[in-house]
Formats: sequence, structure tokens, C-alpha cells
Amino acid sequence: MQIDLPDFEKFSSFIQTNKAALVYFSTPDCNVCKVLKPKVMELLADDFTDFAFGYVNCDANKITAAQNSVFTVPTLIVFIEGKEVLRKSRNIGLAELDEELSRIRSFL
Repeated sequence: MQIDLPDFEKFSSFIQTNKAALVYFSTPDCNVCKVLKPKVMELLADDFTDFAFGYVNCDANKITAAQNSVFTVPTLIVFIEGKEVLRKSRNIGLAELDEELSRIRSFL
């Protein structure tokens, strides 16, 4: 399930209240983002239900994007207990993402 993060306060609360969170940074005009987002959501729903999924629209929420040094879309950032542990941008392979999330989850 996607949780929209329309401002920096909601973003901060989201990553602090969820032990494991994946935040998807994108824009409505990004065609790659439109194709990738449902696949990432499906991966989380099927194999990584312990990860919360948050969405940041970088056009509407420039402050959160800038605070996280997101200058290209799509960008995925994984947070564990509020700390960034993984960042993927532009060319994101789902098999590689699956492996990295499995590795991260093994430390939880």
C-alpha cells in the first residue's frame, strides 16, 4: 500500500514510525517512473511486506527531494530505523533490488 508524503513533516514522520521503509521519489511526467512504480510495489507486496512504501512527488514536494539530495527520478531510498541504508537512481533493476532488500532484511 502506498502512502503519499506531500510534505517534509509527513516524510519525516513516515521514516521514523516505520522500522523499514522504502521511499519512491518521482514526478508525474516521468514515463520510466510510471512503469517501475507498480513493479516495485508488487515486489514489496509479494516478498517484503515488512517494508512500508512511501511516495514523494518531487514536483509538488521539492523541499523533501532537496533535503534527500534527490536530483534525478526515479530514485528509491530505503530507510531502516530512520537511517538511509540504500539508494538507487535512474536505472533500477528489480532482480538487483530484490537481492539488496533481502540482504538488508537479513540484518533486521
